[in-house]
Amino acid sequence: MMASVRSDADASSRGTLFTVACLGMLAFGIVLTTLGAVLPSLVERFGIDKSAAGALFVLMSFGILVGSVFFGPIVDLRGYKRVLVVAAAFIALGLAGIAYAPTLAWLRVAIVLVGLGGGVINGGTNALVADVSAGERSAGLSLLGVFFGVGAVGVPFALALFLGRFSYSTLIAGVAVLVLVPLAVTAVARFPAPKQAQGFPLADAGRLIRDPVLLLMGMMLFLESGMEITVGGWTATYFQEELGLAGQRALVFLSLYWLGMMLMRLALGWLLRRASPARVLLGCLGLALVGAFLLLGTESVATAGAGVFLLGCGFAATFPVVLGFVGDRYEQLSGTAFSVVIVMALIGGMLLPYATGVLGAAYGLRGSFIIIPTALVLLAALLLVVTRRLSTRPATA
Repeated sequence: MMASVRSDADASSRGTLFTVACLGMLAFGIVLTTLGAVLPSLVERFGIDKSAAGALFVLMSFGILVGSVFFGPIVDLRGYKRVLVVAAAFIALGLAGIAYAPTLAWLRVAIVLVGLGGGVINGGTNALVADVSAGERSAGLSLLGVFFGVGAVGVPFALALFLGRFSYSTLIAGVAVLVLVPLAVTAVARFPAPKQAQGFPLADAGRLIRDPVLLLMGMMLFLESGMEITVGGWTATYFQEELGLAGQRALVFLSLYWLGMMLMRLALGWLLRRASPARVLLGCLGLALVGAFLLLGTESVATAGAGVFLLGCGFAATFPVVLGFVGDRYEQLSGTAFSVVIVMALIGGMLLPYATGVLGAAYGLRGSFIIIPTALVLLAALLLVVTRRLSTRPATA
């Protein structure tokens, strides 16, 4: 009887923590899509060119990168609660700064602050779900990703819907207020004790970051993150410049991208219980490749919209599947392992969107978007290598 009561309590606690993680990931979805959604407005407001606009993505990714470096060792040593609360506060403050920044310098500070909080939230919530979803990590992480999609879809959709009534600044400030909801829920929730409260195992961590399998998985996320941020950041501008759409209509097509990702992540929970994660991921990469060719090879707005939607669907599986691999393989140092691969992911998220902006200034965005199908082919090749090597023992074993 006591075991049953304890089991029910544990299940309730896991459910609460999963809810906390989902709300945090929703906030990260807002972080990752806000800059791309408001980029045309920022270009006009501050009079910057494509290279300077691309540099804003670098700042965002730099902030996320810094947050991703520090969250893992901190949550392994100190636990999740305080770091997630502080991260949510950073996001809210940074969004308010983007809304009302009086100068380009203040805008840059706000973008870094949003990125810093987003990096901690992204890594921390993924690691938390991996910890509470033993046995079905990829499915749990896929469901977590749905809430990323809700946040990501919501920003461009709200901007497209309400821009006629409110300014960009007012709408982004309203989004900042919404981020206070996950902050409050996280502040009152109870979290498990830290995994390494007696001291951080530096030797194990050192061996972990040299594990070639972990580094290969990190390279997969390098490519994936670069593609996601490139498409999310430049799609609205692509539809304006290459297809001649007005800014408000272009935001609708950006929301299709995030909607495709969200819907596919809803389906992944079902798919991952019926097929191997590697096979599901390979199928999704093929879907994304079709979407890339549709987007790049047409002058039709409808066909390009279908391509953007398929890109979102195809990108959906990579993060939950690869992070599921990481959580299964490095369970005792999951926070630190997640830091390693997410840092690599964010380096890709810095470099690929910036390269897209630089190449777009020289050759147009249609030419620079060739980065997407190229990265998809490389990602599929890495997946085949990683699946063959997952049976080897990790360096920390």
